[in-house]
Amino acid sequence: MFERPSSGERAVLVHITFRQLAEQPDLKEFSELAFAAGATSVATVLGVRDKPDPKFFIGTGKLEEVLEVVSLHGANLILFNHELTPSQERNIERHVKCRVLSRTGLILDIFAQRAHTFEGKLQVELAQLQHMSTRLVRGWTHLERQKGGIGLRGPGETQLEVDRRLIKARIATIEKRLLKVREQRQQRRHVRQRADIPTVTLVGYTNAGKSTLFNALTGAHVWVANQLFATLDPTLRALPLKGIGNVVLADTVGFIRQLPHTLVNAFRATLEETSNAAILLHVVDAHDEKYEENIHQVNKVLAEIGAQEVPQLLVFNKADLLSEQGYYPGLVEREKDGMITKIWVSALSKEGLDLLQAALQGRLSSEIVYGTLCLSSAQGQLHSQLHKLHIVVSQTLSEEGGWKVVIKTTRMQWERLCQQHTELLHTFTAF
Repeated sequence: MFERPSSGERAVLVHITFRQLAEQPDLKEFSELAFAAGATSVATVLGVRDKPDPKFFIGTGKLEEVLEVVSLHGANLILFNHELTPSQERNIERHVKCRVLSRTGLILDIFAQRAHTFEGKLQVELAQLQHMSTRLVRGWTHLERQKGGIGLRGPGETQLEVDRRLIKARIATIEKRLLKVREQRQQRRHVRQRADIPTVTLVGYTNAGKSTLFNALTGAHVWVANQLFATLDPTLRALPLKGIGNVVLADTVGFIRQLPHTLVNAFRATLEETSNAAILLHVVDAHDEKYEENIHQVNKVLAEIGAQEVPQLLVFNKADLLSEQGYYPGLVEREKDGMITKIWVSALSKEGLDLLQAALQGRLSSEIVYGTLCLSSAQGQLHSQLHKLHIVVSQTLSEEGGWKVVIKTTRMQWERLCQQHTELLHTFTAF
């Protein structure tokens, strides 16, 4: 089973730099992950290699060094800032006589601690089981094939096969439950669309201050902490904007470098709020030296979940710490048409938030398509599609037997429709 470290375990961190890799794991971020999981880092073992060792990942010499450090500090957990194969994990544990956890296992443990809602717990368990199913490689004696006497011999079933079968069945059960959750989310999303309520989603690198900004904008009381993955379960709140009315502001889980694919897949239902948003507030920790890399990593994950085309407004948070560099809350960058594309704010002191709301108002006004379509009676399939998308505000029958349909949708969805039905542009009249 997935072995979860208890709070306060003494851990040795192992971080290897591979010469042939262009993108190296971040040691500082790894230390913060260990802290977020509740581990006490007693030592860090560093090394440089050309490629991983097939048996121990780090080679026998470095493995002996790890063994000495574990004995010296009385550690009971070894955390690798890398992905280990099941056999490498098992070989290291046998040699060092200490529990070993890879980067993915560490992140899964943090997620397991932070999940509070029914949906969040299901998603974490699904990710854990998917990760665990590849790691049922143990030296347990009960994994030997079941024995039988004369006349009793049969194909039998190993304990390993039993475990795999049980895990597979549990995964199927969780996926069915998550499918129901997904359907419920879609229904709520359709209700918002019918009510013409756009969604604005906060995305960004973990610990960029998304939850603090969420609280400052909505008056909510989402838990905030200066650590990675402080927020896991998505939260939705109403945000009133002048000229627009209420919009839904969604706070989502933060992203990191090399976010495990099992987590992206497990949380796909939650992340659909991102891909269906009218606009993304991409929150950036402006005080982080690696903020440009963090922006790149977030955009990579957004591409994975199909949200790369959703319009973004870059929000550089913690600008109050950048006065010496010439940046300050309220500073903005605009396009040629005057549209704000970047804005610097301080979610903690709430400086610059009035400009952020004004920027959101301007962006949403331009991202909403509102007008009338004239459809002929031969366009019944298109008429049905518009209703299925829940973008029809009202309609009347035309004298020719067709329809005059008033629609309201996002610009992105409208552009997709126009790609499928080029004739729409000739029959559309904007309000």
